[in-house]
Amino acid sequence: MTAHFFDMDREGLAEFAGEHGFRSFLPQQLIEWVYQRGVIDLDQMTNLSNRDREHLSECLSFQHGTELAHQAATDGTRKLLLGWRDESRPGALDILQDEKAGLETECVMIPTEKRRTACISSQVGCPVGCRFCASGLGGLDGNLTAGRIVEQAWRLGRLDGVGRITNVVFMGMGEPLANYANVTRAIRTIHADWGLGIGARRITVSTVGLPVAIRRLAEFELPVTLALSLHAPFDELRREIIPWAKHATIDELLDACNDYFRATGREITLEYILLGNLNDRPEHAHELASLARTLRANVNLIRYNEVAGLPFERPVSEDVHLFQSILREKKVNAHIRASRGRDIAAACGQLRHEQRTTD
Repeated sequence: MTAHFFDMDREGLAEFAGEHGFRSFLPQQLIEWVYQRGVIDLDQMTNLSNRDREHLSECLSFQHGTELAHQAATDGTRKLLLGWRDESRPGALDILQDEKAGLETECVMIPTEKRRTACISSQVGCPVGCRFCASGLGGLDGNLTAGRIVEQAWRLGRLDGVGRITNVVFMGMGEPLANYANVTRAIRTIHADWGLGIGARRITVSTVGLPVAIRRLAEFELPVTLALSLHAPFDELRREIIPWAKHATIDELLDACNDYFRATGREITLEYILLGNLNDRPEHAHELASLARTLRANVNLIRYNEVAGLPFERPVSEDVHLFQSILREKKVNAHIRASRGRDIAAACGQLRHEQRTTD
């Protein structure tokens, strides 16, 4: 099995070079080609000897993911469905024919006037099983390695016309804090000046909420932005739409978020997907405002993107703006996230779900 370039940091590359008999300056050459110039074709790495290139082709791989689908929206949003080789089955094909064994994840490039945000996945499938989300349909197939997480961000940055990534959000498939070791390893590479060079404040980890893991992240050396996927202001309703909510109450989650703020100085983002006629009523807004004012937080309101086969509706615009106005009247910093990629499979996990149901 060949080593995966994106799975190694600078020290790991040095160790790899030593083990395989390469000269000590090879790691820096590879870093410059891949991260600074965006080149992964060994034939284009002209300052490497023919012998080194031939040897590298036998012991090093750059891309583990195979592009299964690529969608582009009229607003510039780009979405990739990647298939990953099954490491538990040596010699397995990159694209597995058995859809139950297929290891597929999504990643999305979201460009705006000032930002180019890479939305990446941390797991294959999702263990949380939010009732409104396509990511968890079929459950969890496994964790992505750090290298496969980094590879997603790198690939999105190499799409035609995208340019340098400015922000990375762990808001794709999976629960990032349930894959803590690989996610934090990936963050180090994404942040490193020799890697993707993205500042900690421009990296967001979104979690449904694991209080112990939130406090563990508070001790991580990089003060990334923490986003809590709240989606309901009452425990009973939250447990109804998020099965994992049975493991922690809202009060316990907010206590952990307060600890995160005290440790890092980073304001918390409360993410709230508005589901038509379910959690978008004025009484929900009033209670959410009370919760938000117990910590240093801003609220990110997200209109639901419909998923075929799921019984949830997109809220009407009047209800969304009324919800925001109630929060703002209560002195809560609340924004409505612009809906992106509406003319493609925009919702998290939706492209994978549609591919599987149409195959």
